[in-house]
Amino acid sequence: MQPIDVTRREKLGLLIKEAGSQAALSEIIGKAPAQISQWLNASVNSKTGKPRVMSNAIAREIELKTGKPGGWMDAPANKDELKTPGGSNAEFVMPSGVRRVPVISYVQAGMWTEIVNSFQPGDANEWLVTSDTHSPNTFVLVVRGNSMEPDFKDGDLIVIDPSVRPRPGSFVVAKNGREEATFKKYRPRSVDVLGNDIFELIPLNEDYPTMRSSEQAIEIIGTMVEHRRLYR
Repeated sequence: MQPIDVTRREKLGLLIKEAGSQAALSEIIGKAPAQISQWLNASVNSKTGKPRVMSNAIAREIELKTGKPGGWMDAPANKDELKTPGGSNAEFVMPSGVRRVPVISYVQAGMWTEIVNSFQPGDANEWLVTSDTHSPNTFVLVVRGNSMEPDFKDGDLIVIDPSVRPRPGSFVVAKNGREEATFKKYRPRSVDVLGNDIFELIPLNEDYPTMRSSEQAIEIIGTMVEHRRLYR
């Protein structure tokens, strides 16, 4: 049985064929072409003197973003996979029922309503494959810090859909007058004389303060529709 790193290089080559080019695969999985080359060629790390080997977490991430089943990167390619119909590269087609959404920064999220219509593929360094039932303006954030522990840990991925109205207990991304967004639990409290909702944004970690719309201007940007965690 061949080593796992050899299998992953083989499967990486198949993904490049499906995508049409290494650059195209780079855009699909959100990794730099140079990094793909390092995995493909098993280049040596100048600091450690060891080959650059794709980690298990990266293999699972690539499977997720290319629509492959879990463990696909670790299973040796069969003869049918190695065949190239008509002697030409196959075109990568996004699996039915899914779409790619950008992984953006908290600063970009804070300005999302202003920049979403002009957002270009090159504006995001990474992309995530998710359900096409979400709105076209859906985006992904990487959770930062521990204010939402234990349910959400630093590094978790949250998929945010601006078209989904929050309900009591929903998790939302909002901004409070500054350009940077925050991720908290939504709790409605009442309605003011103008019919506007009065609500709180609550951290799950009790060491952090609650934000109240009656005390400061808060704008809800979107509601969480998916939560993903890569186990390393």
